[in-house]
Amino acid sequence: MAGGDKVVLVTGVSRDLGRRCARALAEHPSVGRVIGVDAVPPRGDIGRVSFVRADIRNPIIAKVIAKEDVDTVVHMSVIATPGSAGGRNTMKELNVIGTMQLLAACQKAPSVRDVVVKSTTTVYGASNRDPAMFTEDMEPRRAPRAGYAKDVAEIEGYVRGFARRRSDVRVTMLRCANVIGPHVDSPLTSYFRLPVIPTVAGFDARMQFLHEDDLQGVLEHCVSTAIPGTFNVAGDGVLMLSQALRRLQRPTVPMPAFAVGGVGSLLRSARVAEFSPEQKALLTYGRGVDTSAMREVLGFEPRFTTAEAFADFAADLPPTGGRSERALTALIDRIPAGGPRGGGHG
Repeated sequence: MAGGDKVVLVTGVSRDLGRRCARALAEHPSVGRVIGVDAVPPRGDIGRVSFVRADIRNPIIAKVIAKEDVDTVVHMSVIATPGSAGGRNTMKELNVIGTMQLLAACQKAPSVRDVVVKSTTTVYGASNRDPAMFTEDMEPRRAPRAGYAKDVAEIEGYVRGFARRRSDVRVTMLRCANVIGPHVDSPLTSYFRLPVIPTVAGFDARMQFLHEDDLQGVLEHCVSTAIPGTFNVAGDGVLMLSQALRRLQRPTVPMPAFAVGGVGSLLRSARVAEFSPEQKALLTYGRGVDTSAMREVLGFEPRFTTAEAFADFAADLPPTGGRSERALTALIDRIPAGGPRGGGHG
C-alpha cells in the first residue's frame, strides 16, 4: 500500500526492540505516522516516532487510539523477564491485563483495521514429547502452568477472541522464535553472554533464532500487506545447542537438570541473568517450528538463517575470562551435588 497514510500505534517502545521496530516502521513508505506508547519513556533516539506516555493496563489507551485516529496496532509489549518488569505479579499484569485493555480499546475503535501481535514460539513449550516441528495448529504437549508461557497462552486466547468479535479487523499473530542479535537483551542472550555456560548433561537442544533485523522486517511486511492469521517466524534451519556453544568458544559446565535450576536461581539473585523454568526446558529439550506458512501464506522470507543470526550475535561478544569467569565458576561450585530439595519446577 503506497501513499504513506497509515497511522500505526506501537506498544512497548521503552524497550530497545520495541523502540527500534517503531523507528523502522516510521520510515516505511506505507506509513504516515507512528505513535509509540509505553508507561516510561524510551531511552535512545526514536526518530520520527511520536511518543505518548500511557500504561496499556489503563483504559486511557482507548483515548489515545481515538484521538490519533489509529488504523494499525502493533503490540510488542509482552515481557519475558520478571526482573525487568518489577516482579512476577507486575509482569503478569503488564502482559495479560495490558493486552486485555489494549484489545478492548481496539474493539471500541472504528478506525482500527489491522492488529499485529508479536507472540512467541514459547507458547508451544518444550518437552520430551514434542514433535520434530510444531505447525501453527498444534498445541503444546504440556499446557503451561505458570510464568511467561502461561501469559502467552492467555494473551493468544484474548487475541483470538478479539478476532472473532471484530471480524472486520485483520489480525496477524507472529509466533517468533527467540530473537537474537547484537542489540538484543533477553533471557537467552544473557545466557549466551555468560563467561561460563551451564548446560543440561545428556541433552543437546535444537534451537531456532530470528535475527533482530528480520523481526523489524516481518513487522514492516505485516503492516504494509496486512495478511491475517497465525504464523511461526524463524530463520531457516536449526542449530544444536552444542554447535552454538562451540561457536562462542566459551567454557561449558554440563550439569544434572536439577543443578541447572539451582544455578538459575543463583544467577537470578546475583542479577547476572534471568533463568526461567521455560528457558531451562528449552535448553534441555529444544524446540523446532515449521515456517512453511510464513513463506507461502504470509509471503515473508527472513534474510538471516538461524545459523547466520547466531553468528551475527556471537561476533559482537567480548572475549571471556578473568574475574567474571572466576565469580561464575564459584557460583556454580555452590550448587549441591545431591538431588534437588523439595518440589521445584518440573
